[in-house]
Amino acid sequence: MAYLIGLDIGTSGTKTVLFDERGGVIASKTVEYPLYCDRPQWAEQQPEDWRDACIAGLRAVMHESGVNKEDVAGIGLSGQMHGLVMLDKAGEVLRRSIIWCDQRTGAECAEITRRIGAERLIEITANPALTGFTASKILWVQKHEPEIWEKCAHVLLPKDYIRYCLTGEFAAEVSDASGMQLLDVPARTWSREVLDKLEIDPALLAPVYESTLVTGRITAKIAAETRLAEGTPVVGGAGDQAAGAVGNGIVCPGAVSSTIGSSGVVFAYTDEVQIDPRGRVHTFCHAVPGAWHVMGVTQGAGISLKWFRDNFCGAEKEAAALAGMDPYVLMDKQAARAEPGCGGVVYLPYLMGERTPHLDPDARGVFFGMTAATTRADMLRAVMEGVVFSLNDCLSIIRGMGIPTREIRASGGGGRSPLWRQMQADIFGKPIHTISSPEGPALGVALLAGVGTGVYASVPEACEASIRKVGCEKPNAAAKAAYKPYYALYKNLYKSLRKDFGTVSSLTK
Repeated sequence: MAYLIGLDIGTSGTKTVLFDERGGVIASKTVEYPLYCDRPQWAEQQPEDWRDACIAGLRAVMHESGVNKEDVAGIGLSGQMHGLVMLDKAGEVLRRSIIWCDQRTGAECAEITRRIGAERLIEITANPALTGFTASKILWVQKHEPEIWEKCAHVLLPKDYIRYCLTGEFAAEVSDASGMQLLDVPARTWSREVLDKLEIDPALLAPVYESTLVTGRITAKIAAETRLAEGTPVVGGAGDQAAGAVGNGIVCPGAVSSTIGSSGVVFAYTDEVQIDPRGRVHTFCHAVPGAWHVMGVTQGAGISLKWFRDNFCGAEKEAAALAGMDPYVLMDKQAARAEPGCGGVVYLPYLMGERTPHLDPDARGVFFGMTAATTRADMLRAVMEGVVFSLNDCLSIIRGMGIPTREIRASGGGGRSPLWRQMQADIFGKPIHTISSPEGPALGVALLAGVGTGVYASVPEACEASIRKVGCEKPNAAAKAAYKPYYALYKNLYKSLRKDFGTVSSLTK
């Protein structure tokens, strides 16, 4: 029996999972770390926190499982996309990582668009300039922290920094690199044109590989710290969304996933490069060699519910701790007490600005329609409905591009919520399927590691061997009808408040 490890370097923590070759979980460990928001629209994390979490996770799963280290065939890396990690010549971190949900780089996005041209930028990188992407973060550091930029010898993404820590190798792979705004997405290689126009030395970037290729091996130092075998292969891996899609079986035409994690993503597989000329959704290289994907992103999905939990659900947190439960289970029960539409309360989930379809870093979170009769259950359910309304924006654009959406699978932390899955079925008007493994990105990159080390012949074969459907929520006709006018109101609210978002943003900078 071969075993595979998936490392998922997320925003709230790193999950390390040891799988058998059928996708069964042998051992799992999650280590959390802080998020720093020192100013409005800023979001940073310390790369060394990710490193320490990965080493602790690897050590824990190897100890808990008792698996022979020689039987671990390979390791796959997944990570939050877009984060800027800068190292000096000695390989030391120069500053905190500016991560995916940071919104400070509006001026830099305008500069990127001016230098390259809006149409040409989309032709090459398949996306307009976005505040969340890595290129604008690089320009921000160049402008605001030139003394740090002068020392920079390596630019990496979060999971690729972990690769360096584990193997000593600098490498990138196509799915994650697609979100840097430096990759020629149709050609699946770094764009010399973009790098030249942004005055970024190509030597700062690691070689870019397909996701299943072996890109390094565990060093003797890390082997001693983790109980892994020295020389254990580490494959390219994938950005968290492509990794989660592989872990959800989204590896063929017509397959779509709806993921509610810190962000929310609707992700559709495509055999060909398909680009929205208006830049409302992202086109990236898939972790399946020779394939691409289109995805829409809502910035503040799970973040919205976590924010509500941390600020307004102290009782649920205390009760859950005493009962050894997840507080989100109790929150689900509270939200289920409210009716669809929440008594007229609509929530806009723009706590971290927004990407799809608005591309607006100034957008802010809003509760609209509250009265003296509004209950906490109404507000809680409104948060969940607002997230699904935003995901429906994403799905509508993908459908409008002619991309088939024959089957939708739920994933992410939100995919474990029966209420949230039912909301998606009702608002999307499609059955929502769940699969046997909830591990998402960790499973996805473990399967990629299996392909890269010969455990499986291909990514579809790996998914076939390890993933099966186990549940389905079907649309409720009455709820679908109830949601329709509220979704229309939700869309109109952004139009009404767009100028005011800009005003409040200027007041708080």
